[in-house]
Amino acid sequence: MQLYNKLSAIERAALIDEAGKDRLTISFYQYYKIENPKLLRDKLFLEWNALDVLGRIYVSYEGINAQLSVPSENFFALKDQLDTISFLKDIRLNVAIEQHNKSFLKLKVKVRNKIVADGLEDATFDVTDIGVHLNAEAFNKMLANPDTVCVDMRNHYESEIGYFEGAVTPDVDTFRDSLDIIEEDLKDHKEDKNLLMYCTGGIRCEKASAYYKHKGFKNVFQLEGGIIEYTRQVQAEGIENKFIGKNFVFDHRRAEKITADVVSNCHQCGAASNTHTNCANEGCHLLFIQCDACSEKMENTCSIDCQETIQLPAEVQKELRKGKGNSNQIFKKGRSEVLKYKK
Repeated sequence: MQLYNKLSAIERAALIDEAGKDRLTISFYQYYKIENPKLLRDKLFLEWNALDVLGRIYVSYEGINAQLSVPSENFFALKDQLDTISFLKDIRLNVAIEQHNKSFLKLKVKVRNKIVADGLEDATFDVTDIGVHLNAEAFNKMLANPDTVCVDMRNHYESEIGYFEGAVTPDVDTFRDSLDIIEEDLKDHKEDKNLLMYCTGGIRCEKASAYYKHKGFKNVFQLEGGIIEYTRQVQAEGIENKFIGKNFVFDHRRAEKITADVVSNCHQCGAASNTHTNCANEGCHLLFIQCDACSEKMENTCSIDCQETIQLPAEVQKELRKGKGNSNQIFKKGRSEVLKYKK
C-alpha cells in the first residue's frame, strides 16, 4: 500500500506533460477537532493519489489546510470524495484565478501540530468562535467605513506585491508576529473600531478572528475566502475591485495577477517589478523580487557570490551545502543584506 509520494518533481512534471490534461489549482481549509489526524491523513493520501491529486496538505487535531492541483476531469470526483467526510461536506473550494498545470509536482499530506503555524501556547480560546464573514460587496462597504481598521494578515513579502486600498500591512516575517503587533496597535480601540482582516484564502484570518475575539475585540470581521474568493466574486458579479497588484500564492506560480498595477520594486536594481524568484543557488534559495533584466544579468541569483557558486561543478556545490539546513535563516524572504533595494 503506497502512502507516500515516490516520484521526483522532474518525473512528475514529465508525466503531466505526457498526459496533456488541464489541471485546476484549488485550496480549502476547515477548523475542526479531528480525533485521529494520522488516520485521516492516510485516507486522504490513498484516495487523492488515485485521483492524481498533487499538493501540500496539512492535517492536525485542529483541522485541515489544503492547497492542491487536480486534473479538471477529476474535479467533481474530488468534490464527491470530500462530501463523504462530514466536516468537509459542501466545503467551499477556492479555485485559482490563474491556472498552471505544474503548480504542484508532488502529493504531500502531512500531520502537523497545527494547520497554521501561529506560535501560540494559549489553548484557552475557541478557534471555532470566529468573526463575521463578509463577501466581496460587504467587504468593500466595511472597508469604506471610517470606523474600520483593515489589516493584512499576511507577511511582508506577500503584501509587498499587492494589497487592499488603505489596509495596514504589518512588516512581519510570520503570522505569529502580526498577532501581537495588531493587538498592541489597536489596544485602545477594541470596542469603538471595526477590525477587518484579510489574507490569501481565509485560513489565517479565521484563526486571528477567534484570537482577537478572545482578547476582547468586539467588532471582528474577515473577508470570506480571502483574496482568491474576493477576486472571483469581483469578476463574476461586476463588483468594484479594491485590491491592487498581485496576490502571492504558495505554489510554483508564486502569484496571481489581480490588476496590472506594479506596486513593488526589483530588490537588486530598484526598477518596477513584482516577480518573485528563488535564488538559483540551492545553498541559498532566497526568495526575492527580481526584474527580467536582473534575472538575465544575475542568472536568477541574488548576489555575485551565488552567481559564482552556480558556475561550480554540481558535486562541489553539493559539498558546499553540507551541514547547512534549509532553515528560516536561509529562506530570509527578501531580508538579505545582499539586496540593495529590499523593502
